Amino acid sequence: MNIVKSLLAAGLLALVPAGVVSHQAFAQDAAAPVVAAADSAAAPADNAANAVAPAAEKVAAPERMKPVEGIGMPRPGEYTLQEQFSPTGRQAAWMHNVLLMPIITVISLFVLGLMLFIVVRFRRSANPTPSKTAHNTLIEIIWTVVPVLILVMIAVPSISLIAEQYKPAPKDALTVKITGYQWYWGYEYPDQGIPEFVSNILPAEKALENGEPNQLAVDNRLVLPVGRPIRLIITGADVIHSFAIPSLWFKMDAVPGRLNERSIIIEKPGVYYGQCSELCGVKHGFMPIAIEARPEAEWQQWVRSQGGDPQAKAGAEPAKTAAATASTGAAAPAKI
Repeated sequence: MNIVKSLLAAGLLALVPAGVVSHQAFAQDAAAPVVAAADSAAAPADNAANAVAPAAEKVAAPERMKPVEGIGMPRPGEYTLQEQFSPTGRQAAWMHNVLLMPIITVISLFVLGLMLFIVVRFRRSANPTPSKTAHNTLIEIIWTVVPVLILVMIAVPSISLIAEQYKPAPKDALTVKITGYQWYWGYEYPDQGIPEFVSNILPAEKALENGEPNQLAVDNRLVLPVGRPIRLIITGADVIHSFAIPSLWFKMDAVPGRLNERSIIIEKPGVYYGQCSELCGVKHGFMPIAIEARPEAEWQQWVRSQGGDPQAKAGAEPAKTAAATASTGAAAPAKI
């Protein structure tokens, strides 16, 4: 009955001149109790929904990290391996410096000394009648057994290093997809809901202004957390590229139509530079890589500044997320 009366009143007032009263305002006042009741009924449901899935707040990004000489970049005049800042990198550097180089040095000096001795001792003037010895059992055993022992000594840590480099990442690892293009890189965080963004080389004057090395600085860095397992899924969009960071002992080809995967842990905050290491075209030398490694709290702040969710569950239905992204053309919300 109240609704009928309201409608009748609204119809009668429609005949009154507009200067006397506004029939729209009256109709709104009449409908107000109904709308208010509906809002009151819907309020608990809305509050419950908000309690379950609060709106993500976009915060300010942390200040761009300044590079430090000697961390993540080559030093002037350096001819050795760059200092390593990952567990596999330190293991590989130890193997190179402590195991391989001493063995190579000893073998090289031994062969050089042996050659000099033979040249001097068995030269024609000092040895007019050459020896016709054709067999020596002891020497043959030595030159067979010793190389085998050396190879075994090298093989054991080598196999361990290879296994460590390609050990699968744990289930809770952060997943980042990396795509090589002609001639730049694309980065995507599928679990956090951050769609792909591209990274291009900075002009020389801009790199100098930022205090970064020329031809290694980029506009958008790959931001990763420190001390956390990271799963890098690498592919190519056009030709074969290669994602390489020397100071993290990381190199993986980006092959079109193929997903290559490797895990990594960065031990120290800093900016780590690399380059494409597969000849990919005329601008191959102008697609550098820059990783900005930050403590966990700062990395989460950066994720929020990009509109992502740092607490998203790793590996939450990536196929559905990718399908939603492809169908809508926008990043699908991360599933918590």
